[in-house]
Amino acid sequence: MKSFTYKRAKTPAEAAAAAADSPDAKFIAGGTNLLDLMKLEIETPERLIDVNHLELDKIAPTFDGGLRIGALVRNTDLAADERVRRDYGVLARALLAGASGQLRNRATTAGNLLQRTRCPYFYDTNLPCNKRQPGSGCAAIGGFSRQHAVIGASEACIATHPSDMAVAMRVLDATVETVRPDGAARTVPIAELHRLPGETPHIETTLARGELITAVTLPKPVGGKQLYRKVRDRSSYAFALVSVAAIVQRDGSGQVALGGVAHKPWRVEAAEAALPRGARATVAQLLGEAKPTRENAFKLPLAERTLAAVLTEARG
Repeated sequence: MKSFTYKRAKTPAEAAAAAADSPDAKFIAGGTNLLDLMKLEIETPERLIDVNHLELDKIAPTFDGGLRIGALVRNTDLAADERVRRDYGVLARALLAGASGQLRNRATTAGNLLQRTRCPYFYDTNLPCNKRQPGSGCAAIGGFSRQHAVIGASEACIATHPSDMAVAMRVLDATVETVRPDGAARTVPIAELHRLPGETPHIETTLARGELITAVTLPKPVGGKQLYRKVRDRSSYAFALVSVAAIVQRDGSGQVALGGVAHKPWRVEAAEAALPRGARATVAQLLGEAKPTRENAFKLPLAERTLAAVLTEARG
């Protein structure tokens, strides 16, 4: 691990300004992803800005009946919150599927959204990776790609986003609140937070340098049956091959988002009109432009079967 300086921020604006002053600065809260990357020298920040002492660890109702979740709320506390369990069950289920209890005790809401891919080629510093070293190439393309993206990928990157929580946030139409280095606040719809790889897979979000997530806001509950189903290679904690977050209403309508298939949580709102007709029709539109490899083509029928299981459970 390379040496770095350390700063404990007193306010969100101070943290953002300090990060903007250094091109290689990183915020640290739970550190469950960042510290691993630093040990492997995939991340080599010159400065760590500790945001743990900022007052961003509360869950509070909003004026319009929604819920505002502070950026530092730990995954364990969020999954256990009575309001989340009652009104946003898909989120609680996604969090519990995402990691062991030890990790959930440390991992934060903002950190979960911003975690980096678990692509094995990204983690192997002996191999080229455009996400790790822009312009070096993508070893996953032409390599063993069983875990990789089937849609939204590019000639520069076929990695997937690892977060379970982000898939649930996407189906719930969450909004991300941030503060910029100049102290100005802004809101970003969750649909616009994560980027597809294009030619710049190392730029993973639409956040500016130094911009700090302060909260995530959930809209007023929409009711319905809320489910999260995750298919993985082993029964213990592992990243998703395919996951489905769904909210299904009594008339068969609803919302659905997929994980494990793209560079970001995958949702196509136009495809949701097909939900009353079943999983096959819905997935045909959700993944209609998929370009799987030989090793991961199984994800397409797997997504259909997983959604079918979710719809069967939702409809009793």
